[in-house]
Amino acid sequence: MEDDKFHIGKVSARSIELEMRQSYLDYAMSVIVSRALPDVRDGMKPVHRRILFSMNEAGLKHTAKYRKSAEVSGTVIAFYHPHGDQAVYDSMVRLAQPWNMRYELVDGQGNFGSIDGDGAAANRYTEARMTKIAEEILADIDKKTVPFVDNYSGTKQEPTVLPTKIPQLLLNGTVGIAVGMATNIPPHNLNEIMNATTALIDNPDVDVDGLMEYVQGPDFPTGGVIFNIKDIKEAYATGKGRIVMRAVAEIVEGKAGHQIIISEIPYQVNKAVMVEKIAELVKVKKLVGIADLRDESDRDGIRVVIDLKKDAYPKKILNQLFKLTPMQSVFHMNMLALVDGLQPKVLNLKRVLEHFINHRREVVTNRTKFELNKAEERAHILEGFKIALDNIDAVIKTIKASATKEEAHANLMKKFKLSEIQATAILEMRLQALAGLERKKVEDEYKEKMALIKELKALLADPKKIDEVIKDECKDMQDKYGDERRTQVSRKNVGDFTDMDLIPNEEVVITMTEGGYVKRQPVAEYRQQRRGGKGVIGMTTKEEDQINTIQVAMNHNDILFFTNKGRVFKQKVFEIPKASRIARGTAVVNLIQTAPDELVTAMLSLPDFDAKEMFVMVTKEGVIKKTLISAYANIRSNGLIAIKLDEGDELRWVRRAMPSDKIMIVTQNGQSILFKESDARLIGRSARGVRGMRLRKGDQVVGASVVPNKQDGNMALLVISENGLGKKTLISQYTVQKRGGIGLKTMNITTKTGKIVGSAVVYKDLKTDIIITSTGGQIIRLPLKGVSTLGRATQGVRVMKMKGSDKVASFTILVVEEADGSMTDPNEELAEGESPKVQTLPKNGSKQLAKEDLSGEDEEDRSSRAKLTTRQGKTKATPSKAAKAGFTKKKLAGKTTKDRSVKAKASPRQGKSKAPAKAKAFTTKKLVGKTTKAKVVRKPSSAKSAPGQKGFTRRKLK
Repeated sequence: MEDDKFHIGKVSARSIELEMRQSYLDYAMSVIVSRALPDVRDGMKPVHRRILFSMNEAGLKHTAKYRKSAEVSGTVIAFYHPHGDQAVYDSMVRLAQPWNMRYELVDGQGNFGSIDGDGAAANRYTEARMTKIAEEILADIDKKTVPFVDNYSGTKQEPTVLPTKIPQLLLNGTVGIAVGMATNIPPHNLNEIMNATTALIDNPDVDVDGLMEYVQGPDFPTGGVIFNIKDIKEAYATGKGRIVMRAVAEIVEGKAGHQIIISEIPYQVNKAVMVEKIAELVKVKKLVGIADLRDESDRDGIRVVIDLKKDAYPKKILNQLFKLTPMQSVFHMNMLALVDGLQPKVLNLKRVLEHFINHRREVVTNRTKFELNKAEERAHILEGFKIALDNIDAVIKTIKASATKEEAHANLMKKFKLSEIQATAILEMRLQALAGLERKKVEDEYKEKMALIKELKALLADPKKIDEVIKDECKDMQDKYGDERRTQVSRKNVGDFTDMDLIPNEEVVITMTEGGYVKRQPVAEYRQQRRGGKGVIGMTTKEEDQINTIQVAMNHNDILFFTNKGRVFKQKVFEIPKASRIARGTAVVNLIQTAPDELVTAMLSLPDFDAKEMFVMVTKEGVIKKTLISAYANIRSNGLIAIKLDEGDELRWVRRAMPSDKIMIVTQNGQSILFKESDARLIGRSARGVRGMRLRKGDQVVGASVVPNKQDGNMALLVISENGLGKKTLISQYTVQKRGGIGLKTMNITTKTGKIVGSAVVYKDLKTDIIITSTGGQIIRLPLKGVSTLGRATQGVRVMKMKGSDKVASFTILVVEEADGSMTDPNEELAEGESPKVQTLPKNGSKQLAKEDLSGEDEEDRSSRAKLTTRQGKTKATPSKAAKAGFTKKKLAGKTTKDRSVKAKASPRQGKSKAPAKAKAFTTKKLVGKTTKAKVVRKPSSAKSAPGQKGFTRRKLK
């Protein structure tokens, strides 16, 4: 009968095609279900599930001692996974590799391989245990939360799925090749996935786009950058897609030239293979310009250094590296997983999370039922204890009257109406339970169990409460294991890094050093101070580096970089990396493709390319060129020629101008020239230019500005010297000349002042601030109103106190626009040719700006301020009572400065002035801590007195 049932010994004819098809399908399903594909619920393949379950059974928690890996793999093979020893060990090794797992599940000790492709040591040499987060995957497995089945030998039982608290399928991803199908799921950030899970529980109707408000994209353990948010959305919506990954590389300036430093590489890229590929490309001369290649990676992270030759273009080489090497790779996402442990399906992001949530609902429900059953069993026993304790004498008498244990058991059940379990518990109860405190413990425990039973029943009766438990567990996982993203997300295609739609159009300050380091900061970081202060640290500069350019712009503006070689490059302002106030910034070669000896000398922000406006360019040798701005609308990534230069000359200044404006050029030795822009004819983009100013030997241009048409009376020229002195002079004091002349004197240059470092044309009535930077990295922001308006041939007043050998490097002007104190560059206003509008200052700052503050000035400046008074007309000097006594007092910003040398109270005047009637033969003036006496020589009566002197002349103090 049995033989007939199983057809033993019966042979029947069968088509070979049918037999092959059936056998192959059986094999394919075995591979798909039992080996290659993960379960969508716990994200585990069978081998990984069995490894963790075996380690949990062996007590290898994260607090336990390490055990030999051979013991773990041997147990897995002996009881659960009848496959090769090496295959099981390799699977366990991958769970311990931080470059493969976003959250490691195995804590390995010993050689577990490397990102260079080195294999792990044999399992007899390494040791392992579970990580803390791996225990969350196995939490509550002993509470009948998941189904168990017999192992392949029928000697043990194993779980078909793990009761994980985390969506392991998304957190660590997986890769697997089955028969006719494959899966490739990337890792993700735990915080983002848990937030998306909570959002889906709260709103089951949310779509993939809604979930992507929480999930930015894959988060690879090796970091890197991923591109194109459209591709990422498509992959999450369909379950399939391609994601472009790039290494993180920075161009820095080394001792012998530029270097490319690679600090992060794409996911699943072998670093050693990547380095070998770069070396091979250099060898076959597909990559030209690389001098040396070193792998300096260590336990602290990846660091691959590429030294470039002096004549190499760093940005160009970096782009070639992305194109020709694994530094740019593609991750092909295919979210294929087993649904219900059997059917393979391609799932989108929402479906994966839905399956995980449903699995957690089953686990929490089963756990609650298990705990309810245990609580009810214990409450039943406690009820028996209460009956026994309430009738303790009768219970003892009944037991003593019984001949055997079994008879006592039956008599207790019959007399006190107890169950078998209760009667057994009473017979096993110790005599210590008769104590009063022990009786109280029984009563308290019974009340506690009854409350727990009520709570668990309410939980089972309300699915919403189950969901609240799941959400609480998600939050708990975030608190324990949540961390920041490692992979950056660029929302545009490779090569198109404009995120204008996502970047707020706020005002920023762009700072650049002479060494070519640039950064972007909010304007608010530069707090306002008063004239003469020491400032705040504005940038940490390299040795022999200094800040030379500050530009105020809006994030969405274009910013043009003009180089000393006469080329121009274009970027968006927000593409300049943002940095802190004291940070050095990013090398500009990371943004534009400059030559090794090419430096950025001018930055200019443009909201648009107006056809009416012109660029006025000035070189250090005094050449000027005028070109329409529209000629620079289409600038290639490798730049355009902006001006043709003579040998040894450099492009230094670029300004915007309108027809009928005037041009002001200032030199370092104190000369200046003002001429009409029409004197310089309009020429083409790549032309040379014409002579703007003739320079004396050893002199060079340090400033060039545009004076808007018909605004001469409203404007002043601001000059700052390297020793921190500055002044304003009205433009009306400068004669309009023809271009090409030597100009007029604009500042009295002495050893005290030092040479002029820069100039700017400003509106005299506009509420403005000035930011001054020094070569040592100090920055001060103060109201421009505090800088005195003086004549052309004067030295100026102290505007910034220098420490030691520190010198002023550069300055920029900011205009207060709104009550909140936001700033703009006044050069933008000048280029428009409009009349200035007096703006409103912040309420707390209006009074302070109306006063001058001498805090931080030295005695020399205080003395000079007390003695020198410049007026734009006739001046009458009248000695006060204090002056007769040899002293004068002048209140400056709430402070009183005394000057013993009031008899020498004189300054350059713009007209006639009246000196005191009586003057002593000597005057004293304190100069840099020393007292110098200068005789006052009376001229012969026959000689004519100069206007304003009335018979007296003053010898110049040297």
